[in-house]
This record gives sequence, C-alpha cells and structure tokens, in this order.
Amino acid sequence: MEANPRSIGRLPAAFLTPGSSSFMDFLAEHQPAMLPRNRQLPAQGVIEAPHGTTIVAASFPGGVVLAGDRRATMGNIIAQRDIEKVFPADEYSAVGIAGTAGLAVEMVKLFQLELEHFEKVEGVQLSLEGKANRLSTMIRSNLGMAMQGLAVVPLFAGWDVDRQKGRIFSYDVTGGRSEEHGFAATGSGSLFARGALKKLFRDDLTESQATTLVIQALYDAADDDSATGGPDLARRIYPIVTVITDEGFRKLTEAQLSEVVRAIHERRLEEPDGPRAALL
Repeated sequence: MEANPRSIGRLPAAFLTPGSSSFMDFLAEHQPAMLPRNRQLPAQGVIEAPHGTTIVAASFPGGVVLAGDRRATMGNIIAQRDIEKVFPADEYSAVGIAGTAGLAVEMVKLFQLELEHFEKVEGVQLSLEGKANRLSTMIRSNLGMAMQGLAVVPLFAGWDVDRQKGRIFSYDVTGGRSEEHGFAATGSGSLFARGALKKLFRDDLTESQATTLVIQALYDAADDDSATGGPDLARRIYPIVTVITDEGFRKLTEAQLSEVVRAIHERRLEEPDGPRAALL
C-alpha cells in the first residue's frame, strides 16, 4: 500500500478504491500490522509502562468541561509531571485518557483519524452517539493488551449538535459504554474526584463554575491519591481544562487556569479540605 517516491506520483490503488467509512476497517484490510490489537506481546507477565491517572468531566447548560491532571506514574515513580491527557477528538468532542499512556495517546490519534476519515468519505460528521460507539469498538479491540496490564480507559465528552446539549460517556476495559449525567471521573483518583463532584455539582452551573468544579475535584483526588498530581504552582504546571460548547472545542490558556488555580489554592490555605456542601 505504501507509495513509491520514485513513481510518477499516483496514489496506490487502495487509496482510490471506494470502501468502508471506518479508517480502522481500512487499516485492517491494507495494513493490519499498524493496528494496536495486532501487536505481539510477551506470553506472560505484566509490562511496566507509564500510566495516566485522573480525568474528570462536568456538564453545564451551555456545554461540558473535560479536565485531567498532569501526572504520569510507573509503579511508585513519577514518570512525568506535565503529561497532557485531554485531546480534541474533532471540532465538537474531546477525549481524556487514563491507563497506559503510550497506548492511550496512540488510540486517541487513531480515533481522530477515524472521525476525520468518516467525514471525508460520507460528507457529514458522525453523530456524537456514533462517535461514542466508535470509541467503544476501539477500546474493545484492546482487550488482549488490557488483560496484560496495558489497559486504556478514556472519558469522552462533547456537544451534541442534534440535542443541543453537552454529553459525557464513560467506558470500562471491555469497551462497555455508559452515558453519565452531570459529571463523571475515571482513573486512579476517580473515587475521590467523584465524591467531590457529587457534593458540589449543580444543574445550573455556569461555564466558569464548572471549570472551578473540575479543578476542585482534581485537587481532592490529588489529596488522597498519590498517582494524581495536584496543581504545581512552583513549576506552573496546571491541569488541562477544555470546554466544548456549540461554538466547538476550546482549551483554556495557562493564564486563565493560573487565575482559577491560585484562587482555589489561596482558599485552601484557610480550608485545606476544600469547600463543604450543606447538610440539608
């Protein structure tokens, strides 16, 4: 299938033959070795590799916020302090990755190509529901690696142009998909992040409040989970926070995040456990 640079410049026949709107099907037919599921792994043993940790999401009336901490771990070692775990999938959706970092980033890139390929072949964007289903299929194809400790468990969020609302989808290692209502979390610190989200989430949040909420949740996760990195003010390493609305995907700048993170930090100097919900 590879093009010959010494040829007259024509594309290989595989690129010119009508076929499936799925880029994964295209690879499976013409270059199956490029698919992660076809890689050969050792017969036994768990492979040590850097892992991404906590991803959180929260919806608000105008869209959805998807955020992730910046720490990658390998056993009890901090493998990287400033890894990026949240990526745009297309104009109206984003993916946050937890699990084996290298495979997760590769899966996101393949997912981006999958959505772009569909749009070019069909002439329309895949629905948000369809995007969530495609991602589920990709996770399921990674089950063999997940059984050897190389699991990828993303969080998917986006703006549904048909329903005119932000939606959040979570997954398990088998590709099982669930739509989450209001908020969601995945990764090693998700238990603690979900507790914070559960107590602080409201249906009438503004975009600014939703942004503060996800950062508070990541702060609480880092407080109790050693694999989750909290905001690093000394190194100016802040969570990755993205917003998806009817205007599309947008990543908050470092200046915007710095203002919110420092305000939360100053408040936590007075109340280390963070904001408290009312008893009744």
